[in-house]
Amino acid sequence: MKLVTFSESAKQPTKTGVIGADGGVIDIARAAKAARVALPFDANCMISLVASGTKGLAAIKNAVAKVKASHFTLAKVKLHAPIPRPRKNVFCVGWNYLDHFNEGAKARPHVQEMPTHPAFFSKQPLTVNTPFGNVPAHGNVTEKLDWEVELALIIGKGGTNITEANAMKHVFGYTVANDVSAREVQRHHGQQWFRGKSLDGHLPMGPWIVTAGDVKDPNNLNLQCRVNGVVKQDSNTKHLYFKLPRIIAELSAGITLEAGDIILTGTPSGVGHARTPPEFMHPGDIMETEVEGIGLLRNKIVA
Repeated sequence: MKLVTFSESAKQPTKTGVIGADGGVIDIARAAKAARVALPFDANCMISLVASGTKGLAAIKNAVAKVKASHFTLAKVKLHAPIPRPRKNVFCVGWNYLDHFNEGAKARPHVQEMPTHPAFFSKQPLTVNTPFGNVPAHGNVTEKLDWEVELALIIGKGGTNITEANAMKHVFGYTVANDVSAREVQRHHGQQWFRGKSLDGHLPMGPWIVTAGDVKDPNNLNLQCRVNGVVKQDSNTKHLYFKLPRIIAELSAGITLEAGDIILTGTPSGVGHARTPPEFMHPGDIMETEVEGIGLLRNKIVA
């Protein structure tokens, strides 16, 4: 299933929905009411839906089974990030493609060998942006706005000290994200990445969550970033240095992961700051972020 958070207009409250066979949006609450199916979650909250796990997904399937046509076309609704306001910071993994680690070596003289453990950082909740919304340039803060296509995973069943063997049982689904980065800000704070990664609106995400059971192999998905139609990044998740089970196991060691937590798994080579000469985004640029089988984001950079 493809699960969305949407509203009927910009001023209306958000709801959860399912992408129907016709490509439109099925309102889960409306479908459940018509089918007389009791939902074990708050139909206005994606985190509540995610926390309901297999019971929630079964209820959704029963609710939409007899829906002949979607309630809305995509053009008639506003799609939000699947989880518009995470309960905590979004977890991120740095340097998780070897080619990306190598391309940034000149800017990183203090670290020349691939770490033996994942490099974690985070982005504050207000970085989350819509899949087709405008990304603020924050020109008063940065002149080096960069792109980073990433596969993001959504935690379903929470836990602490999760083993690699059991890690994938804790994945609810996957979405597309772009870890937009202010490069000079990223390096101004003692190489602590949080500040340069956490400007408001610098994490477009979506357009939906594809449930884990509908992604055959998350470790073999093509991913690409384009700016103004020009391909900047083009790779495959099979090149992830630390695979998804390792990421979950290491992150959850002594840290409780909860339903709805978001983990960005890393970006491949092709980022702007490592190019010769360096390239950065400016107001008016169009950034497209795509992961095979998951979805496509399209965002305009604005002043």
